Amino acid sequence: MGRTRGPRPRRVWLWRWRSNPLRRRSDLVEAWLLLAGLLLALLAGVVTGLATAGAVDRSLAERRAQSRTVPAVLVEDAAGTLPSPVTEDGSGDGRVWVEVRWTAPDGTSRTGRAEAEPGDSAGSVVTVWTNDAGRLVSEPPGGADARFQTVVAGLTVAAVTGGTVVLGGWFVRSRTQQRRAQEWEAEWRLVEPTWRKRMTG
Repeated sequence: MGRTRGPRPRRVWLWRWRSNPLRRRSDLVEAWLLLAGLLLALLAGVVTGLATAGAVDRSLAERRAQSRTVPAVLVEDAAGTLPSPVTEDGSGDGRVWVEVRWTAPDGTSRTGRAEAEPGDSAGSVVTVWTNDAGRLVSEPPGGADARFQTVVAGLTVAAVTGGTVVLGGWFVRSRTQQRRAQEWEAEWRLVEPTWRKRMTG
């Protein structure tokens, strides 16, 4: 016959905050440290996440304000030139890199490489992005792309900050548990002789 199992011990919630003869001062300290650590991690994550998202949003807005589209003329035929880099999902947009010429805000003529359709020929006009100095820049993200970058940056920093605080709390907790174990061991050294006398008496 198999052994009958007794009732499972009932878990006592929040026992560290309840007054009982087994609770030590270190237990109460650990409980408050855990609570404070969780609250601090949440608060720090929210604050740093929002601050980062705001900074990224302002940076993208500044890039958009300092960038403008200008017409550029192809200096060479697009056929036979290098294709654009493959995107992260393994696909490309089919466009190629060609040399183009455009006019900077100061009226000078500039040349550089920009994307064009494979069938474009020399003299065709494409649209490029330039900064205030007339240099070619990548198209600044806007709309959904800008919002996505802002949200991802905020969530990433929030997670890293919160995780760092939780890790620090875990370290403090481990030190507290180690100290509590040392206290138990010290008290057991005092109690053990009394127990031996009772058992041998």
